[in-house]
Amino acid sequence: MLDNPHDVDVRPSGWPQWFQMLIVVVFLVAVAAGVVSIFAEHWRRGIVSLGAGMVWLGMARWVVDSRIMGVLAVRSRKFDSAFCIIVGGLLLLISLQVDALGS
Repeated sequence: MLDNPHDVDVRPSGWPQWFQMLIVVVFLVAVAAGVVSIFAEHWRRGIVSLGAGMVWLGMARWVVDSRIMGVLAVRSRKFDSAFCIIVGGLLLLISLQVDALGS
């Protein structure tokens, strides 16, 4: 796998590799739960799950090595983290602001 050219000067993570993989798996589970909820017509729960997963990914980008993140490490840690936290926060904000139908 190719190394991320934006992370050449970044020190390796101090966390064990299995723990870093677990952090990425938590993100994947959140995304899967969100997609399943959306297809089950529980779109608010699904969007909350996707938003929380994006915020989690933004925080995880600081402690997980790029080699373990794989294709989720697109740019520098600062850019990836800011983008994921902002998008995830907006998803959470929008989904929690919308009133439930029938209330």
